[in-house]
Amino acid sequence: MNSPALALPDRTEVAIVGAGPTGLALAVTLALAGIDFVLLVQQDEGANTSRAAVVHARTLEVLDELGASGELIGRGVKLDRFAVRDGARRLLTVPFDQLPTPHPYTLMVPQYETEAVLLARLRALGGDVHRPHQVTSVVQDEEGVTLTTGTGQTLRAAYAVGADGMHSTVREASGIGFTGSSYAESFVLADVVMDWAPGPAEVSLTFGAAGLLVVAPLPGGHYRIVATTDQAPEHPDLALVQRLLDQRTPGQAAVTDVAWSSRFRVHHRVADHYRAGRLFLAGDAAHVHSPAGGQGMNTGIQDGYALGTAFATDTLDAYEARRRPVAERVVAFTDRMTRIATTRNPAVRMLRNTAMRLMGHTTLPARLATELAELNYR
Repeated sequence: MNSPALALPDRTEVAIVGAGPTGLALAVTLALAGIDFVLLVQQDEGANTSRAAVVHARTLEVLDELGASGELIGRGVKLDRFAVRDGARRLLTVPFDQLPTPHPYTLMVPQYETEAVLLARLRALGGDVHRPHQVTSVVQDEEGVTLTTGTGQTLRAAYAVGADGMHSTVREASGIGFTGSSYAESFVLADVVMDWAPGPAEVSLTFGAAGLLVVAPLPGGHYRIVATTDQAPEHPDLALVQRLLDQRTPGQAAVTDVAWSSRFRVHHRVADHYRAGRLFLAGDAAHVHSPAGGQGMNTGIQDGYALGTAFATDTLDAYEARRRPVAERVVAFTDRMTRIATTRNPAVRMLRNTAMRLMGHTTLPARLATELAELNYR
């Protein structure tokens, strides 16, 4: 049930545009610091889907600080390894159970659960989301920022933060470039019920000539499917999902139901700057990349926490220097992973597979786990 609509105030210290995980993490951080803010979003409450499904160790550490980790962990599935495969053949196991963190695992939980937990935490601190408010104009001057909504209401803020996704209104108003490009393939996302031979104890990242496939367990006996394909329909159906699985993991999967599905195209881009005067960027407004490692939402939540901490400690000038290199590293890492996974050159595939089997006997799997968990970004 939606909460009653909040009246939009005239003024605030920080206006946050976008109430996904990034905006919510920022709002909770500001609420804990006693900084006045207004969090605006266009969507009604609950108008979201599964989307991101992985919460990595560093993000759980951040959620510890925000007082939100325990509830989220209780809603998810803990996994201690990723398996890298070519078809049904295992090439490499990436272990999480030895990570130097209070959370030596990855947590599989739908994004709407992450948002629900953060929203409940925000409300417990006395905050909330102002919705539905579409921000149509953002204009800054020497003394502040004026935001105008589609209904003509205005909000005056000392600062404004764009946590409003890849097509960010705040980024457009800031004039900050969004450098990068897009992949030729489209991606299929689906949450399904299926019999899956490898079982629910690990995430599977499968390489193959036909494309990339990720299979990850979710709560309630579901599995998340992520797959590249040349042209995905708007709403992939059971037959398509089964066909993709048959092509890439023959004999391993039998899908019985599709609970939700979608398609998207993936870009790999990083904003040229994270700040322009009184305007800041965070999350997908600042960086987008391949979902291969499940790091997008995680990086965004960490952005929100870092920016909120910068407001609280009066270190705003250091925010870009701290967080933009992280985005560059994540984008480069996921781009390499995606290109290696989707190569169709037989010689390159053979070399890749041989190298990965050999690397399984080195320290590389542990280093990959640390990179995916984003523990290098503390």
